[in-house]
Amino acid sequence: MSDTPTRHDLALALSGGNALGAYHGGVYEALHDRGLEPDRVAGASAGAIVGALICGNRRDERLAALRSFWRPASGPPLFTAAETLRRSAAAATAAAAGRPGLFTPRAMTMNMEPPSLYDTAPLARSLEQSIDLDRLNSGSPRFTATAVDLESGEDVMFDTAHDPLSIAHLRASCALPPAFPPQWIGGRLIADAGVSANLPLDAVLADSAKRPLLCIAIDLLPLHRPAPTTVTEAAERMQDLIFATQSRRAIAAWQAVFDERTRRGDAASVTLLHIAYTDQDEEVVGKAFDFSPESVRARWLSGQRDMQRALADLDAGRIAIGEPGLTVYAADPAASGPPFLRRVRYDLAPRPFRPAG
Repeated sequence: MSDTPTRHDLALALSGGNALGAYHGGVYEALHDRGLEPDRVAGASAGAIVGALICGNRRDERLAALRSFWRPASGPPLFTAAETLRRSAAAATAAAAGRPGLFTPRAMTMNMEPPSLYDTAPLARSLEQSIDLDRLNSGSPRFTATAVDLESGEDVMFDTAHDPLSIAHLRASCALPPAFPPQWIGGRLIADAGVSANLPLDAVLADSAKRPLLCIAIDLLPLHRPAPTTVTEAAERMQDLIFATQSRRAIAAWQAVFDERTRRGDAASVTLLHIAYTDQDEEVVGKAFDFSPESVRARWLSGQRDMQRALADLDAGRIAIGEPGLTVYAADPAASGPPFLRRVRYDLAPRPFRPAG
């Protein structure tokens, strides 16, 4: 497949989600195994880290760099009756003691950066060893990290098509307050994009496309999940919806924009595959801090499996590429067989309430 010229460009939009970002690694492995090379990668928070590891390494080194960063356990995950306890303990341990190579509790350091619970200087050192900044800034693939101005609330993006990026830009993109320290960049205090736009679609869709574009957008917090039955499940569901509803509204807004462009005769064509990490039955309320190798491995395998199912839909011709406007396909979490992706349209305005059934 890699030797066959494509008639469209490929972009990845990778959302934030802290430890859940291992799912992105599996998504990329499925694409890598098929020889699919992104022309552009946009990332927010953990998605920005994964995107930088992809764009800042040679193609034959990317998977090794991603595995070195995430440290998945070898072999398939082993689920036991004590899985909830294990995951909760792993999240609590990371919250209390930090994660080697990523962050350290502020009380254990003398770092006087902007106030936060943790110091991400270890992350900076890890990224310096894992990312070739010259390659990252070469623009092939083009890389964008999104963030937000903590004072003005303005969405910002750091794009290798315009300016070189440094490790500070990556730290800023994943500086979710109050956990992680925002970064002073160009006299502005910059923080995690997740508080504003956790899925970095705007950075990709705002550009005028010269060729049809296939954009694979990966969400780490699911829009669809079963109704919670416990207080902890309710807390986890609240966490999901805070971020997942951002994505739904963003896609709906872009569908309206492209509808208007199409009415004006603009022939721009984007096919958006919206895939979310929905296989979260084993996850716990502190999942974003569960960096345990077993959990990382489970998320990685889930991302790989979901992307393989999406690629099967592409191979079977169930995905239309090249139609005018923005065509959106979303993963159906209830689908047991093909198709995995179904054509959808999101609404900007709330729908009138209708009883279930």
